[in-house]
Formats: sequence, structure tokens, C-alpha cells
Amino acid sequence: MRNLYTAERLFEDLFGVRREFDEMFNRILVGKPWGLELPEFKKTFGFYPAVEAYVDKEAKKYVCRVALPGIEPKEVQIHAQGNLLTIRGERKRTHRVKETELFEGEITYGVFERTFALPEGANSEKLMAEYVDGVLEITAPVATAALPRKIEIKTTVPLTKQIAA
Repeated sequence: MRNLYTAERLFEDLFGVRREFDEMFNRILVGKPWGLELPEFKKTFGFYPAVEAYVDKEAKKYVCRVALPGIEPKEVQIHAQGNLLTIRGERKRTHRVKETELFEGEITYGVFERTFALPEGANSEKLMAEYVDGVLEITAPVATAALPRKIEIKTTVPLTKQIAA
């Protein structure tokens, strides 16, 4: 079952949107609509890498794939505590901004951290991580009892048809 938003997280996100809107409106009023500085609450982490997490029913394992192009594996730490999986790292600049003139600047640099709840039945003691072609893949076996199963629906003959027969 997917985890639902907690009330604290929902309000935290809503207030974040409100702060972003207020800051954007203020920048427009002072003539800097696309200001170069990030809002204060976004300075903690530089970016959030794309993630794909699922349970592979055939292989009976949990899979979490994180896109980390341009990040060395030694710059990534993986921690598991209870049913939480935390991935933290940093994408460092390979050049200095003052020495080069950027024509496009869409790559985000800095520290990142992502935390996920492991699905019920995933064995966090047997987590394995592999880094190939800029994609970090973390796997953990899942207990057979925790895997979803199909339940067959039985049909019965209605009482009126039984009487007519």
C-alpha cells in the first residue's frame, strides 16, 4: 500500500508553494522576475534526482533506481534504518563559473538527499547497490507473504434459480 501524505507534509508543501509564489511576485515588483537566488527553504539541497521504485513480483525483490549522471559513486551514501532508505550525495562542478561563459545552464549542482519507505516485507538487511552508466540501482529481497496476490471471486447460483430447478 502506498504511503499517504501526512498532514504535516501536506501543509509543509502547501506553505512552500505559497512562499515561492510570494517571492516570485516580489521579484516581479522589484524588476527581477527570474532572480538568480534560490528561496531560503530550497537552499538546503541543490536538487532531487529522478527515482523509480517498484516491487518486481517475478524476481520477488524491491528495486529502486536513481538517475545520478555525472556523480561519482564515491560521492553517494546509502543508509537504511528500520523501513527507511536514505540516499544522499553531491554533484560537484567540474569547472568554475567565473572562468567560463555559459550559453546554457540547466545542470543542477549541489547536495541531494532522498528518503523512501521500503515496502512491507522488504529485507533491509540484504540491501544491495549497483552503479552502472549513471544509474544507481538498489535492490532488496521481498518476503513471498508480502507480495500482492490475486484473489479469485467465487460465484454462487441465486436462490430463485435453485428453487426453479
